[in-house]
Amino acid sequence: MLSKKTKYAIKALIHLGKAAENQLMHITDIAERENIPVKYLSAILGELRNAGLVHSKKGVAGGYSLNKKPEDIPLVQILRLTDGPIAMVSCASLNYYHKCEECLDESTCGIKNTFIIIRDACLNILSQKSIADLIEKEKELSELKLLELS
Repeated sequence: MLSKKTKYAIKALIHLGKAAENQLMHITDIAERENIPVKYLSAILGELRNAGLVHSKKGVAGGYSLNKKPEDIPLVQILRLTDGPIAMVSCASLNYYHKCEECLDESTCGIKNTFIIIRDACLNILSQKSIADLIEKEKELSELKLLELS
């Protein structure tokens, strides 16, 4: 399950990705539009800035913008930054491996083997999908909704 932190980070990146290139967005505008508490969003945007995903400028004319193109921000990078491991069990993690205390033999563990398959499938999808893909999906869904209403 995605944490609120990850969902908020993705929502903020989508919002920034929809803006004109290099257009600075005020944190209060992002927070209000995306229904994210300003203080929490500030911390998240700080992490995204430190990771090189967003640019910030202080002052009255300041704000946030993407530091990369939306298509160059894969979902896997955001999830790892905000939530850590992709694997659902530590023994199946690539970057956060930790042996399970209750496991007697990892080489014959059906749980580990199955969750490595799940991890690999998730990694494949999350590595191929970007902020640009989510922006496009939202656009498609909005257009479908308009067609249904007319």
